[in-house]
Amino acid sequence: MNKFLERLNSGEILVADGATGSNLQKMGLKPGKPPEDLIIDDPDTLLKLASSFAQAGSDIILTCTFGGTRMRMKDSKYQDRTPEVNMRAVEIARKAASLNNGLVAGSMGPVGGIIKPYGPLEVDDVRATFAEQAKALAEGGVDLLLIETMFAFEETTAAFEGARSVTDLPIVVSFSYDRGTRTMMGVKPKDVMKRYSEMGAVLVGANCGTTLDNMEAVIKEYQTTKPDFPLWVKPNAGVPHMDLETEQGVYDMTPEDMGNYAKKYVAMGAKVVGGCCGNTPEHIAAIAKAVKN
Repeated sequence: MNKFLERLNSGEILVADGATGSNLQKMGLKPGKPPEDLIIDDPDTLLKLASSFAQAGSDIILTCTFGGTRMRMKDSKYQDRTPEVNMRAVEIARKAASLNNGLVAGSMGPVGGIIKPYGPLEVDDVRATFAEQAKALAEGGVDLLLIETMFAFEETTAAFEGARSVTDLPIVVSFSYDRGTRTMMGVKPKDVMKRYSEMGAVLVGANCGTTLDNMEAVIKEYQTTKPDFPLWVKPNAGVPHMDLETEQGVYDMTPEDMGNYAKKYVAMGAKVVGGCCGNTPEHIAAIAKAVKN
């Protein structure tokens, strides 16, 4: 039995990790540099961050492969080593997760372009790039695949089909609603739930997005559409504003705020809760405390 499904089916509420990008920026990652480059150049920094989440109570550590498709890695000097980058990322995440007897999720984010007829990309090429990434993550030894921060059906379905063509690992699908309860392409939670629960996703959910109240509205729509379907919820620590001195986003939600909202989300059907942009290990510790007790 797959370890992730085993823990899910036991009724345990699982805590995912916090933000990769915003924390790496605080740790010195320069704007414009792909975080995936650190997998080869500076694995110790990634291990340090992932370990801090495991020690804070994360049951699931995500691989640093959000932009790890060959298509998205056009900005990386390691594009020609795409499978290796993904496999090495799993090793780092696994090392961190072992501190908390945890699980590893293979993160698969958007490719950075839009599929025809709305954009220039061919659906077959997108499906193939996700298949390559999913295969490397699966061979690296992840417990589940997470197709996250999605906004369009065309790309998400291509990602799901690509992943499913190379592995039978559990797949979680998570959309980002940055227009209240709509994505930037106008996609609604109820339609996401219908489509991906039917395709075989083990959890459907939302990450990133805008306010914690908007996230609540998104979950409500998921829940109304399919009341007993398990949800994945990983919101930002609120909407950032720019600190002009550091040129970094500042997120105002405190660890306590995140813990209180996580409790609400669990009451509404979330089986996995965590944090996206702006969530530090302190935020994750508060979430874990709120939902585990």
